[in-house]
Amino acid sequence: MKGKLHILGGAGSGTSTLGASLSKILPHTYLDTDDYFWITKFTEQRQVPERRRMLKKDLSLNEKWILSGAVCGWGDNFKSYFDLAIFLWIPQDIRLARLQQREFKRYGNEVLPGGSKYDHSKAFLDWASLYDNAGMEVRSKSLHEQWMSKLSCPILRIEGDYSIDERVNIVLDYLNSN
Repeated sequence: MKGKLHILGGAGSGTSTLGASLSKILPHTYLDTDDYFWITKFTEQRQVPERRRMLKKDLSLNEKWILSGAVCGWGDNFKSYFDLAIFLWIPQDIRLARLQQREFKRYGNEVLPGGSKYDHSKAFLDWASLYDNAGMEVRSKSLHEQWMSKLSCPILRIEGDYSIDERVNIVLDYLNSN
């Protein structure tokens, strides 16, 4: 069985949910790139060298792991670590609706006009809406496609609005047949 899995996709595509769900079934440690990228979640970023050092340490401590989230750019040095990349894509309208719900669940009425998190949430959602059509200048499908083209490991694409159970089964079927 492949021991080093990387799950990537646009914000709201379900990379963290799939990674956490798989780690409950597989004998793999679950790691999320947000824990390396952010000092204070979604407000203060870590410097790239520190992210790399922390992630390298955690990857080396575990023989089998699942890493969810993007490392494009700052984590290019980890490309050779992966045994399998899993790319998630869902239609933009579904993905953005998920993100809006997640923002409201996290911050409540503060994301509504006049709320203390409104500007931050709006900027995040505007950024996330660029994913499907933007070029290489931001985290986008184009950037992910280009990045994946340089991986030496197989890529499992799960494209469409599947339930978490369906996604887990797709990955397990792939791992069992390869």
